[in-house]
Amino acid sequence: MKGVILAGGLGSRLHPLTKVTNKHLLPVYDKPMIYYPIETLVQAGIKDILIVTGGNSAGDFLRLLGNGAQFGLHHINYTYQEGEGGIAHALGLAKHFAAGDKIVVILGDNIIQEDITTHVQHFEKQKSGARLLLKKVPDPERFGVPTLKWGKITEIIEKPKNPKSSYAVIGIYMYDATVFNFIKTLKPSKRGELEITDVNNWYLKQGKLEYDILKGFWTDAGTFESLFKAGTLVEKHGRQRK
Repeated sequence: MKGVILAGGLGSRLHPLTKVTNKHLLPVYDKPMIYYPIETLVQAGIKDILIVTGGNSAGDFLRLLGNGAQFGLHHINYTYQEGEGGIAHALGLAKHFAAGDKIVVILGDNIIQEDITTHVQHFEKQKSGARLLLKKVPDPERFGVPTLKWGKITEIIEKPKNPKSSYAVIGIYMYDATVFNFIKTLKPSKRGELEITDVNNWYLKQGKLEYDILKGFWTDAGTFESLFKAGTLVEKHGRQRK
């Protein structure tokens, strides 16, 4: 199992902070934001990691992280996304790295409390397809929202005006190698991006989409409000360790 952290984009919602650095290098309480997804993967036993970065500060990742020794790693892989082509576009850049293996994908601004080892193990036992992590949230209209029936996801709608559940598809996705073949066929949405919800719905139509419910806190950190919230949650509750 390999891990992919998506840390590209321009972080325009956090201007002027991100005029001088990549969003994922900003502090969340006492660590750079990028530390959290790396720690999440390593805690789950994933040591082969690719970081997809972008913008004008890509070289700062190498200066900050080096070969990943502070996380117990021997090596970190890097690749570069030009512009803001969307989550699915960034993931497509990981095809060579994945080399046919299953992958666990984490958005670089996702901060969680829970150890995801059990969820990764569920995916390892899954013969094929994809697995998503869901979290009950007070504002599902901000996210991709799944409709759940009889223990299955029946549809996922991106940022619905009238959500059919209180759950959000958070930024932790697990895919088999067929994901890259589908990404090649994607067309940009009205936002001009390749949407990860389209990828998830493709697996859903094939009957190969599973899910787990995340425990503990979760937040993204892509706005001023959520960046502040992330730091507050980490300071107050900490992060579970083995």
